[in-house]
Amino acid sequence: MKKTVNSSRSYDATGRRARAVANRERVLEVARTLFLHDGYGATTIAAIAASAGVSAESVYKSFGGKSGLVSAIHERSLLGEGEVSAEQRSDLAQVEETSGFALMHRLGELASEVAPLVAPVVRLIQDAAAGGDPAMRELLREIEQSRYQRMLRNARVVAERGILAYGLSVDQAADVMWAYTAPEFYENLVVNRAWTRTQFGEFIARGLAAALLD
Repeated sequence: MKKTVNSSRSYDATGRRARAVANRERVLEVARTLFLHDGYGATTIAAIAASAGVSAESVYKSFGGKSGLVSAIHERSLLGEGEVSAEQRSDLAQVEETSGFALMHRLGELASEVAPLVAPVVRLIQDAAAGGDPAMRELLREIEQSRYQRMLRNARVVAERGILAYGLSVDQAADVMWAYTAPEFYENLVVNRAWTRTQFGEFIARGLAAALLD
């Protein structure tokens, strides 16, 4: 009998965790839609909660308010579309690919996958920061710093593999990667000039290869 009770409790706990994850994903999906459609200032926690079918209190408890929600949406966007996060796939590519050109091709593909998800969220944050929201100004600073640190890590791997162009420092390589992964780059070419995602990814790959490889 005791074993049955323990099994039942374990099942209940698993079910609660699954429902919590499902609720979180639904809130993030709804919040993303409302923020991008109505803007940061006009979107309320009450509206997000009502559309997601949860209480406003649960949204505050999970995310701490609007800025926390936007931060979580941004982090979710960085994962990309695959079951394995884009960052993990980037790390794997840096180990698996035998040539610098093949590595840049993989990085270009990942950029074309992640940019459509991340760019509109960053634009939302930039607009809110420009409007004077202190939490969004701080979030924007944190995002840019985190993106640069990621590029610096990638540049170090390229240098350690001995494929970085002669005379190019790791810091310079990181700056190049940082520039090519800027959300504005995607907006200019894909959103404003109607490039396809494939064209964008190939352009990133060729540009990185030309600028970074020996």
